Amino acid sequence: MIKEELEGNAQEQIGFLKRGVSEILLEKDLLLSLSRGQPLRVKAGFDPTAPDLHLGHTVLLNKMREFQRCGHQIIFLIGDFTGGIGDPSGKTVTRPQLSEEQIVENVQTYKSQVFKILDQEKTEICFNSQWMNKITSRALVDIASRYTVARMLERDDFQKRYRTGKSIAIHEFLYPLIQGYDSVALQADVELGGTDQKFNLLVGRHMQESFGQTPQVVITLPILEGLDGTMKMSKSLNNYIAIEEPPNEMFGKIMSISDELMWRYFELLSFREEKEISKLKKSTEDGVNPRDVKFELAMELVERFHDKKLAAAAKVNFIELHSHRNIPLDIEEFVVGNKEGNDYLLSVAMKESGLVKSSSESRRLIKQGAVRIDGHVVLSENHSLQAGSSSTIQVGKRRFKKIKIV
Repeated sequence: MIKEELEGNAQEQIGFLKRGVSEILLEKDLLLSLSRGQPLRVKAGFDPTAPDLHLGHTVLLNKMREFQRCGHQIIFLIGDFTGGIGDPSGKTVTRPQLSEEQIVENVQTYKSQVFKILDQEKTEICFNSQWMNKITSRALVDIASRYTVARMLERDDFQKRYRTGKSIAIHEFLYPLIQGYDSVALQADVELGGTDQKFNLLVGRHMQESFGQTPQVVITLPILEGLDGTMKMSKSLNNYIAIEEPPNEMFGKIMSISDELMWRYFELLSFREEKEISKLKKSTEDGVNPRDVKFELAMELVERFHDKKLAAAAKVNFIELHSHRNIPLDIEEFVVGNKEGNDYLLSVAMKESGLVKSSSESRRLIKQGAVRIDGHVVLSENHSLQAGSSSTIQVGKRRFKKIKIV
């Protein structure tokens, strides 16, 4: 598990904080800052583009937690202003701008989720609207004057779009400038970000220097692959594990990843020591079933975001369901009633019970053969549940509901 406080020795801190890092710019600057013995201001920004944080976000959050353990000040910056612009990083087209209502809604869930990992007492939550909403048009022009279009077009994604004739909106140039100015406003000593954020983080160094501040140290971390093992974990790609995922769902999704991807998840998500992970890896080479090691990873992550008891129950549920092909014993019951006492459309009952979000999703899953009633596949979109019946409905591998028609 993660070490206790490492305040003091700069070399020890560097060794501890480098785990899982892609790049440090510049490591000698970080060592110099740490050697002064003063807490560093460590910033990481998150645009509230979706209501759920997922395991991909926790790669950054875990590193922030490690800085906290070393006695440094963590700044969790919510980009409620930049979220209205849309980060162009890695995008081939202009990103849609979020509405103010979407931003406010997503911000609330971020605040409730982030302290599943970070120490609330040692975390400063900021919103970049706090200073950006006060910026005058003259001040914004001044910020823009500190960077050139030529430098902006050096950015890989802008360069590709420019060469292929795809449009680049002027407001997209503002995103890295404002992210850079955030570092000025916060007087950040260190900024963390994914490898896809490197350009933006370096703009922060440039902006700080132009405002007479010491440039921040930039630390980039790997991008976590989603469940498919190829694409970046993303809600839009439906290859993600939300940190508020129910225990059984979270456990099952972790167990679904490939054996090869499992080691990537251990490296980026586990709090185990590297030597312990190496020992687990060697055990699989010596004949231990990788599934048994994957159990260790699933238990650790479910326990972190829920608790030990729920993690143990999720493991039992998984074994019952997947290893023995049994249906779990503890299934929530949902009662559907209608005044006429008629039969009830399965697709409607699935929606009303919360198994799916819409009747159209019900029909699509039924057509795909992904729905079972008491273990039997249903293929008719018009299938009805009889009045007075009680049936166990299974959607996919992990969603169950006992639906009673009264």
